[in-house]
Amino acid sequence: MHIVIADSLPASAIELLRSVPGWTIDARVGRSPADLARDLAMADALIVRSATKVDAAIMAAAPCLRVIARAGTGVDNVDVSAATERGIVVMNAPGANSISVAELTLALMLSLSRAIPAADAAMKRGTWEKKKLAGVELRGKALGLVGLGRIGQEVGVRARAFGMQLLAHDPFISEQIAESLGVELVTLDDLCARADYISLHVPATPETRHLFNAERLAMCRAGVRIVNTARGELIDEAALAAAIEAGDVAGAGLDVFETEPPRDWSLTSMPQVVATPHIAASTAEAQEQVGLETAMAVREFLLDGVIRSAVNFPALAHDDANVQPLVRLAERMGAFLAQVAAGRTHGISIRYYGERARAHANLLASAAIAGLLRPMLSANVSVVNARQVAAGRGIEIVESRSSRPRDFADMLSLKLHTTDGDRWIEGAVFEPGRPRLTLLDGVDVEAPLEGLQVVLQNEDRPGVIGDIGSILGRHGVNIASFALGRGEGGAVGVVNVDQAADNGKLEQAVDELRAVEAITAAYIVRL
Repeated sequence: MHIVIADSLPASAIELLRSVPGWTIDARVGRSPADLARDLAMADALIVRSATKVDAAIMAAAPCLRVIARAGTGVDNVDVSAATERGIVVMNAPGANSISVAELTLALMLSLSRAIPAADAAMKRGTWEKKKLAGVELRGKALGLVGLGRIGQEVGVRARAFGMQLLAHDPFISEQIAESLGVELVTLDDLCARADYISLHVPATPETRHLFNAERLAMCRAGVRIVNTARGELIDEAALAAAIEAGDVAGAGLDVFETEPPRDWSLTSMPQVVATPHIAASTAEAQEQVGLETAMAVREFLLDGVIRSAVNFPALAHDDANVQPLVRLAERMGAFLAQVAAGRTHGISIRYYGERARAHANLLASAAIAGLLRPMLSANVSVVNARQVAAGRGIEIVESRSSRPRDFADMLSLKLHTTDGDRWIEGAVFEPGRPRLTLLDGVDVEAPLEGLQVVLQNEDRPGVIGDIGSILGRHGVNIASFALGRGEGGAVGVVNVDQAADNGKLEQAVDELRAVEAITAAYIVRL
């Protein structure tokens, strides 16, 4: 095996790979793209950090390449789509820096509570400002964790040691896991109303961008302190500055920003803000652990074929190419359910109809679970690790196969079980390989599973369709297609709209649709 390491790794990680007899390791750093392409001609594996960009051209120069490993969490510098097309596994090292990020989160909370930066600055100026620097204790305060993944859980463990009450909002974590951590699961609105401190631990997605905007901040408890060590896009920085200036938010601890480094330093300059330059994972221990986890994952894959922490999945064998449309169907059905469901997810039931669907049930289930989890977690959830992620969050997976004849040769049925009830959809692949929704909550409705959609539930009475068209038109939202289904409990509609509407206009239109008396629910779905 020949392994190319293009960016710096700890010596222990390199030695782990060199210790395998017969393996050659090229660990030179600082190569130009041309030099890297040349050196990859016979490589089986490529390991990078964030400095090296791995695009389609680099991969084309590496015909033997089987795995690309990113020593870190994000894979923005790797063209994952191109890797998938070439059958190259892309791995990362999620969670290796969890402890470091959790510790900085607590450090920011303590700094906000005890004015440590201001106290230190005063001492360095030679001034004794003891009376001005009275603080507050963490003991007895409520900490709201937005996201209860690995880092959120580690923060919770440490916060409990300070005697804090723990609240969390995470639709994809089970009550059993939360209970074992001593965490009370609540809605985001409830968390904001009750928490003295709020710590953010969710990825940046279209759904979470500006999750804490002016409206959300106004719902928070007066005097709340907010900590963000996750992604800068989660907070509307102008709204946060205004809330601090008004005295509604007592302070903020920020390690991440919408633009890095910030173009506007007014927020970080506020005395109520403790800011650090995205250093949460910058510890010697985290970097060592990331390197070792990455090297171990590559070693296991090349020696035994074990795929660990992959963000994609190898291309299907040539004989199974006709399964790819079913994989897309499963992923999009899962993503659709994630965006029209409320409450915490307990489980998902998957039923397969048709010979191909039954034969590839394991792959299709993983695809459906990946589609379900990805909108709320991250793009790093794929068919390779979806089941593992679901298991880690206590989500039950129930699978069944049916030989009952249906209207389509191969179909999937998904039922999502949440604390707010069940959502049930069915789908099939129409020619030429396009995934379609065929049923929503027991109502027959045929709609494409693609693009930007508004999904509606309404009373089956005259005038509703006209109201929908008028409201969308008034906000400049152009309708591409409108699928309508009618059942005993009412009607459902799936409206595909132009992508140009995804600029704030659509959210305004949907808010107005929700106010229509006959419309019982309205959702935006992005596929």
